[in-house]
Amino acid sequence: MQKNIVIIACSGKGTRMGNVIPKQFLNINDKPIIYYTISKFEDCSKIDEIIIVVSKDYEQYFKDEILKKYNFKKVSNFVLGGKERINSVYNGLCSIREKDCIVLIHDGVRPFIKTEYIEKIIEETKIHKACVLGVKAKDTIKICKDNFIKDTPNRENIWLAQTPQAFEYSLLKNLYEKAIQQNLVLTDDASVLEYFGYSVKMVLGDYKNIKITTPEDLEIGKLFL
Repeated sequence: MQKNIVIIACSGKGTRMGNVIPKQFLNINDKPIIYYTISKFEDCSKIDEIIIVVSKDYEQYFKDEILKKYNFKKVSNFVLGGKERINSVYNGLCSIREKDCIVLIHDGVRPFIKTEYIEKIIEETKIHKACVLGVKAKDTIKICKDNFIKDTPNRENIWLAQTPQAFEYSLLKNLYEKAIQQNLVLTDDASVLEYFGYSVKMVLGDYKNIKITTPEDLEIGKLFL
């Protein structure tokens, strides 16, 4: 039976938060953000394995303060992050032994993902091979140069990409290898497929599935909990 494996990327430094400790380890209601994120996948019956990507500086911290303390059963491996996000995710992909699987990539600081959307994107990926969870833009978007508006795209065609992003493993791994060889720096996993000309399906998600990036996001997260 085909497995579903999630790679949770939590090796970022979170400089926009303005804290010394990376934002994934900041507490909301006495538990670190990464705890809530891992828990969502731990509790999802469709997820078979969880792989965590951490920075070398916080390797021991993660072992002591997260793995030992919360005893997650589905965490099968954790690997060290690379220079850029693309390198970190690639390290996670290389650690997967099960080649015939669907792999989900999720931000460690996106703790409010709901089980129904994890399951939804898995089912869509079985059909389309590459899917991104996202929501339609509510605001009018302006394309600017030097702070002057150059274009106003049709809002109906604008989506805000979220995670998890899910893919057929062999497809994503092969394209990641090409991207690494070409020293590409891309900001999300779908961009890798887009660069090489592959179609990616957008899957409607949830506006509460926010990425905690700034102090304001942390306050919103407290309200959600």
